[in-house]
Amino acid sequence: ALTLGAIGVVYGDIGTSPLYALKEVFTHGHIPVTAENILGILSMMFWTLTIIVSLKYVSLILRADNNGEGGLVAMLALASMAVKDRPVLRRRLLVVGIFGTAIFFGDGVITPAISVLSAVEGLEVAAPGLEPFVVPVTLVVLTALFAVQKRGTASVGKLFGPITAVWFLVLALLGGVHVWRNPAVLEAVLPHHALRFIVDNPGLAFVSLGAIVLCVTGAEALYADLGHFGKRPIRLAWFGLVMPSLLLNYFGQGAMLLQHPENVSNPFYEMAPSWALVPLIGLATCATVIASQALISATYSVTKQVVQLGYLPRLRILHTSVRDTGQIYVPFVNWALYGGIVAAVLLFGSSSALASAYGIAVTINMLITTVMTFFVIRYAWRYPWLLCVAATGAFLVVDVLF
Repeated sequence: ALTLGAIGVVYGDIGTSPLYALKEVFTHGHIPVTAENILGILSMMFWTLTIIVSLKYVSLILRADNNGEGGLVAMLALASMAVKDRPVLRRRLLVVGIFGTAIFFGDGVITPAISVLSAVEGLEVAAPGLEPFVVPVTLVVLTALFAVQKRGTASVGKLFGPITAVWFLVLALLGGVHVWRNPAVLEAVLPHHALRFIVDNPGLAFVSLGAIVLCVTGAEALYADLGHFGKRPIRLAWFGLVMPSLLLNYFGQGAMLLQHPENVSNPFYEMAPSWALVPLIGLATCATVIASQALISATYSVTKQVVQLGYLPRLRILHTSVRDTGQIYVPFVNWALYGGIVAAVLLFGSSSALASAYGIAVTINMLITTVMTFFVIRYAWRYPWLLCVAATGAFLVVDVLF
């Protein structure tokens, strides 16, 4: 039951990345839609998901819980306790950690805006004349989402879990059909395709990283929502359903583009047969609403931890579960987030316009998490210095590049 809830709340965000990640790589015309480039980009996506999510977050960082709570503030508390005998270093870590937390709140504003916009933009594929309705429909959907928050994560998770599970199965089915038709795309698993793309087009490869990072948006929420579900359900959900479905969908989009490069404007929706387009837009909208939930739940948890550390004034925090202490609702944060998201939707107006801001928020957060991890595993867990530098150094290089 917890694993199903985790699929709904924790993985909603990363689960909607196929709507816009590959589209953003090719959509601006910088990168030609050739077979070599498609395989190179898919290879980079595969290894990005493997290194950042599977190795860094799911395998390593989920171990760094602070009395069952996760997220950057939990990591900050662990790191600052570990270096409490070094006051100058502790002060610097606190400044970096609080800055990262502020960026995380920014992520909490951008995620619901870009996720719901990208789903509702499917209306333009179904009928180009519906374009003026994209922003109003997005605002209606977001208003409904924030109105139900007071019911609590458990109630929302029970409702969202099965829908998100269906979404991941549809992702796998949509992509699997195209991979079956063109299995040559599976070659992209081999890292030499990524390396060749980088060596042949260093400038293009660097530009493409800004869009490729969109495939791991939501990894931060995975750690921040630790208090709501615990480690085991989050790990089971990732390796059992989420990662295979995402990879099948990305590879399916690539397989279709190998045969039909002209579908590059919106490869996700172009994969579907015409009769399935309207139901798919409906399901995608549900999935993106749920994706927003991952960040909303995480911002409640982070707010509670920041209040406990004394860096925010005391706020009204409502406990929504008699069993799980981590499941909370913070009315002030809920409506402040809502105001920020409405402003972002009205100012940016499209998912493509939001994508760059999104990438910046996500990558700064990941970079700060990596830095904090070093201090936790070195000074709190007392691992050998060389091992700590090697482990976090490898992740640091990836984060800095992005």
